[in-house]
Amino acid sequence: MTTATAAVDTRTASWPVWSTTATVVVERPEALAAACALVEADLAAVDAAASRFRPDSALAAVNAAAGRWVGIPALLAELVAVALEAAELTGGAVDPSLGAALRDAGYDRDISLAGRGPQTGPRVSVRYRGPRWREVELAGDRIRIPRGTELDLGATAKAWTADHAAAAVHAATGCPVLVNLGGDLAVAGCGERTPFPVVLAEDHRSRTGPVVYVGDGGLATSTTTARTWVLDGQLRHHLIDPATGLPAQGPWQTATAAAGTCVAANTAATAAIVLGRQALDWLREAGLPARLVGTDGSISTINGWPADPGTP
Repeated sequence: MTTATAAVDTRTASWPVWSTTATVVVERPEALAAACALVEADLAAVDAAASRFRPDSALAAVNAAAGRWVGIPALLAELVAVALEAAELTGGAVDPSLGAALRDAGYDRDISLAGRGPQTGPRVSVRYRGPRWREVELAGDRIRIPRGTELDLGATAKAWTADHAAAAVHAATGCPVLVNLGGDLAVAGCGERTPFPVVLAEDHRSRTGPVVYVGDGGLATSTTTARTWVLDGQLRHHLIDPATGLPAQGPWQTATAAAGTCVAANTAATAAIVLGRQALDWLREAGLPARLVGTDGSISTINGWPADPGTP
């Protein structure tokens, strides 16, 4: 995960949210309280709109009404549109129609509880019917998803929140700000100022790893080593391959990408894990700097991403 660092503690605040950590870093200490309030407001709004684990969320109502048109709030409509665009850009590698596959894999509750509970023998997937994001119909404030489908907006919604919150904080305070939501990181208002230092780590609680400097834009890390659980005696993770409906199996355990927005960076990092051996070619064509860690510990960088210290 990407972990923000700051030299002065009074410019930084962190707290647990969405089974990860939210971190806000501002240039001026007096802007911190207002920044945190704005980030918390965005987090609460997105959770109410798009949580897959809240029975009262707007997304839960959409999933329950699969096959029928339903009205949705403007925020959820925007989050769905962002997710569908990510699917289009990645040829379906980042797919919002994987809610049923995630449920089948055991990610049917908060990650701290996933995979727990009585085991009744091997679980057989009966709900996932293949990628169906192209069949999602979004028309203004109304949506219809295919019968038997559940949407999961987790990846892109978290990244969108980082982007939106960073922009809101800068607009309100005039202060350069970094917002990091468990590896989805956005910077706004930096301009020509010194970029924020960020530690690259696979665990959002870690402060050990190579440091990169992030100015305006986004940085995101996707990894198969976090958000994991054991189900039916097998280690599972949350990055689903739409072709199989199962956790992605490939040469990469972690991918970090930089882009003009956190949504774009998250889309690229998630796609890299799912695309496997095709990831380097896809990233090269997309023109996005990225760093990929193989399951064997090897490190590959592309499109100008700086080499790790000590790497030839």
